[in-house]
Amino acid sequence: MDAKSLQEAGRNIVKAADGGDPASTLLSLLQPLQKSPMNEDLLRQSKIGVAVNKLRQNKDPKVASLAGTLINKWKQDVSAAKKAAGRTGSPAPGAAAARAVNGATGGARSSPAPGAGKMDGVKSEAGAGKRKSKVAPEKRTSKLDEVSTKVTGHAVRDGCVELIYNGLAFMSPECPDDVLVVALAVELAAYESHGNDTTAAYKTKMRSLFQNLKMKGNETLRHDVYAGTIPPKKFVTMTSDDLRSPEKRAQDAALEKENMNKAMTAVEEKAIVTTMPCGKCGGRETSVTQAQTRSADEPLTNFCNCQICGNSWKFS
Repeated sequence: MDAKSLQEAGRNIVKAADGGDPASTLLSLLQPLQKSPMNEDLLRQSKIGVAVNKLRQNKDPKVASLAGTLINKWKQDVSAAKKAAGRTGSPAPGAAAARAVNGATGGARSSPAPGAGKMDGVKSEAGAGKRKSKVAPEKRTSKLDEVSTKVTGHAVRDGCVELIYNGLAFMSPECPDDVLVVALAVELAAYESHGNDTTAAYKTKMRSLFQNLKMKGNETLRHDVYAGTIPPKKFVTMTSDDLRSPEKRAQDAALEKENMNKAMTAVEEKAIVTTMPCGKCGGRETSVTQAQTRSADEPLTNFCNCQICGNSWKFS
């Protein structure tokens, strides 16, 4: 569709929504948009994002879910186009799309990606700068940041969007709306990788991703996912080992080495005095000790020591 067609589609969507048309009508208006190629210019000229964004709060879950999926897809399309163009100082993943959609995340301003210093002086279309979180970085959550994660029309998926948001926002200085864009992209990638279904495996994976993002020593993972260094599709397929921080990997390696050394070192227990006769002098003042002489999975070896003549022997 060209900009003119998209403008017309937007007007029809607004008219149908305001007129209380059935969900089937709204779905029929939204579905053709899924196949329409989208770019930043089309979004800006047509303002189709404003019309579709309003439907994310529609009472019909199918309408709300499709609207949310479209908004998220368009943001990813714009971000991918920016990345492909190879522009320096490009905004954080989805930030350009958020501006282009102009209302898809509540009209919020977008923050630059970490290190994109050339974008620091760029103002949003509204003219005021980016929105910031009002709470301490270590306390950030979607609720405290006043960000709604109810965007898919599916309770489980919305809950997972909130989980990922809370993980990404932890100790982060980034704009709440930009964090939401990344959280949406991660959830969508996970949802698609699990066959477009909220299976038990999907839920387990989302909890694992959240836990790794929320770890205090895993700031590198949070940064790389937010900045797009680790794309959503790769992030949701990473193993537990991949998700660990460098510090955690070093700690685990040191612990494994220590356990191996312990397993290969003789471990001697306290001597037990017995009356077992000595084969050399016949004395019955002997002591028994047990030691691990090889690996930890082999049985302990018993040693007898005569307290009179010093004779020593082993027995089973």
